[in-house]
Amino acid sequence: MPVTPLEIRRQLLHIFLGLTLVTLLNHGILDSWNLFWILILGIILSWLSLKFRIPIVAWFLDKFERKQVRPGKGAITYFIGVILALQIFPPEIAYAAILILAVGDGVSSLIGPFGKLRTKLSDKKLLEGTIAGGAFGGAAAMVFVAPLEAFVAAFIAMIFEAMEIRFNQKLLNDNVTVPLVAGTVIVLLRGWGF
Repeated sequence: MPVTPLEIRRQLLHIFLGLTLVTLLNHGILDSWNLFWILILGIILSWLSLKFRIPIVAWFLDKFERKQVRPGKGAITYFIGVILALQIFPPEIAYAAILILAVGDGVSSLIGPFGKLRTKLSDKKLLEGTIAGGAFGGAAAMVFVAPLEAFVAAFIAMIFEAMEIRFNQKLLNDNVTVPLVAGTVIVLLRGWGF
């Protein structure tokens, strides 16, 4: 996907949202329940946006949402991924996984289009974006987990981000798969004594 002004705004918001959520979660200002109710509100607003133009919501959709998708789909799947990570993993692993989603996925989408080497995982993804996402995502995750855990989790999560994974013929959204893969990798590394 080309780096259009819309994509730049989307990915910068992707990064900013993850950094903000982790900061608020880590300081006890937000918790999973708060995020769950934000998710429910987002789903309701998404549905209403199909029928009505809601002023503030419409501005965000105009500035940050791709036109060919359901209104707010990116934000909804992002919150689902964050909430699942928080429910499945201990806080430091969940925060690292969320940072890999925010920074790794955001950077890979910003850098990838400038690359030249196609991955064998997807026709749309370039190797340079996957590597940049792993490097930046791992660096961000080191705030909460050991460097080895951070970088291995980030690179494996970015490999999964580059793949088109289908479940019941539906493409799984990387906003959900990336934090789950990253957190699972960290748990497995700890279980294996790394």
